Order: sequence, then structure tokens, then C-alpha cells
Amino acid sequence: MGLLINQVNFDAHDPYELGSFWATAVGSSLQDDDEPGDPAAMVFVSSVAGGTVGLLFEQVPDDKVAKNRVHLDVWPTDRTRDEEVEHLVGLGASVVADRRRPDGTGWVVMADPEGNEFCVERSAAERD
Repeated sequence: MGLLINQVNFDAHDPYELGSFWATAVGSSLQDDDEPGDPAAMVFVSSVAGGTVGLLFEQVPDDKVAKNRVHLDVWPTDRTRDEEVEHLVGLGASVVADRRRPDGTGWVVMADPEGNEFCVERSAAERD
């Protein structure tokens, strides 16, 4: 049978704030029982395969000190890659590395407000 991914866990100083960033970024919301100051917050997001996966933000005391060993790759659904990068910067993300190529391919490595890296790839319309 194999494995099913239940959720992807993120360490966070402030789970509610980081979860709120990601909820806004993916067009979702935190769970109804998540409150500021809680030790964890959960966001459910749609996957490319059509299912959902949870992003769980858990409070930890330590700072992020190295590059992520695992990261998310995201595809915009209603914007271009470049428009999505600007949108995410407006939400508090930052550009870590620009891997866009002159022919329109490539991606942008970004960091969320607590420094977790993720990549923004081209939308489905841009890949067609």
C-alpha cells in the first residue's frame, strides 16, 4: 500500500502568526479552535493531486539556524508566478534566491516570516 502524508510540520516561534501567514498565502484559514498563544496551529491546503494536506505549525523555543532540509514548492492558481511572488512579499515573505530564466522558466526561492524556505514555480497556465 505505501504511505499517506497526514501533515507537514513546521517549527515556529509563534504558530498562530506563522499559520495565519500560510493560511492567507494559500487561500485557506486556520482551524476554528486555533487561538493566539496556542502551542500549535493547523492549516489544511489543497494539493496538486486534488487532495488536502495539513500544515501544522508547532511552537519551539529555538531559532532557525540552517537551510531547510525539506521545503514546499507552490504553484499559483489565479496569478502568474511573478505576481504571486509580489503578493507573498506583501504578506511578509522575502526573496532568498531568484532562479527565473530569460525564457520564462525557473522559480523563486522565498522565505516565510520565520525564515522557512519555499519555492514559487510557474502557474499551470504558464507551464502550458
